Amino acid sequence: QVQLVESGGGLVQPGESLRLSCAASGSIFGIYAMGWYRQAPGKQRELVAAINSGGTTTFVDSVKGRFTVSRDNAKNTVYLQMNSLKPEDTAVYYCNADIKTRSMRVNNYWGQGTQVTVSS
Repeated sequence: QVQLVESGGGLVQPGESLRLSCAASGSIFGIYAMGWYRQAPGKQRELVAAINSGGTTTFVDSVKGRFTVSRDNAKNTVYLQMNSLKPEDTAVYYCNADIKTRSMRVNNYWGQGTQVTVSS
């Protein structure tokens, strides 16, 4: 079994920062792409940022220049540093990863989600 556990969400004021973490654990042989999605009320889930095993990153246009994504392969952890937060960043943020298990199967996994609220 593989689990993704997120942490770091919360309530902040506009312009402030938050750092989300997502740690993968379980029967892991290797991790390929890792990323963060978000879903606001009444909206579809969207990809916010992703990082592949080589460190190449991609971002949705609305967060470019404000968010960074990084990973610590030794800790099987991906991070999302969110700066200059705006009310429109309010959403549930989900971690996602493509993981090869020790049984040599590659599956896609989701975390449970963490709430980020940006409000004055």
